[in-house]
Amino acid sequence: MQMIVCIKQVPDPEIPPAKFRIDASAMRAVPPEGIPPVINPYDERAVELALRLRESCGGTITAVTIGRPEAAAVLKHAIAMGADDGVLLSDSAFDATGNLAYAYILSQAIKKTGTYDLVLCGRQASDWDEGVTGAALAVHLAVPLVTLVVTAEAQGTGLAVKRVMLDGHQRLLVTMPAVLTVSQEVGRPRLPSGRGIIVAARKQLPTWTARDIEAEPAAIAEKAASRRLVKLSSAERARQCELISAESAEEAGARLAERLRQAGAL
Repeated sequence: MQMIVCIKQVPDPEIPPAKFRIDASAMRAVPPEGIPPVINPYDERAVELALRLRESCGGTITAVTIGRPEAAAVLKHAIAMGADDGVLLSDSAFDATGNLAYAYILSQAIKKTGTYDLVLCGRQASDWDEGVTGAALAVHLAVPLVTLVVTAEAQGTGLAVKRVMLDGHQRLLVTMPAVLTVSQEVGRPRLPSGRGIIVAARKQLPTWTARDIEAEPAAIAEKAASRRLVKLSSAERARQCELISAESAEEAGARLAERLRQAGAL
């Protein structure tokens, strides 16, 4: 089974939101200095599911990411976990294009790789939490899509998958090639092994540009222009403390209830 896992480099989600600074002119959240970005945790679980599938039915795993040269670090992480190879998509035309354009770029790269059976993505990215890339990618590739997958097993020429729902699980049989978005319920991803870290450090990763994958600049611009970020701000929280005094606990409770009612909390 030939598998491609689409991964993304994101700010470390363990950073407290209050530590981020909003750059209003660039429309982006700036993380604190000294804390390197990491692989999107949901994508890491997609790598884990791909590794489980390879263990059960064989095949190869190629990780693909879009970003500047430093984004190769997440490809190295996937290879240290056990992926066979990685491809970095890096071009100035890919900067600040948004998820719909990213889906088009990824689809062009996947087509360039040749034959594939399965494409896996995280259910969403921990930075913007939109969860649209996998669905848009399936549209561009014209293949079936299953979202929120927690298990997958080869069954004949297809794939038996289980996906989470609000009130339980759903089991489906999907034909391949297909796109799966993987949910966190798949379980904790394995840690990179010592040997895997050495292999990843020595791995020479190819870098593909827009010309290499035949991505039309006009098509990228069109997808990027379909949505426009008009404002980015951090949450503002106002706190107000009011002390209620009374002669007894019963009186204090009554006054508190009345005050909450006046404030519209009851």
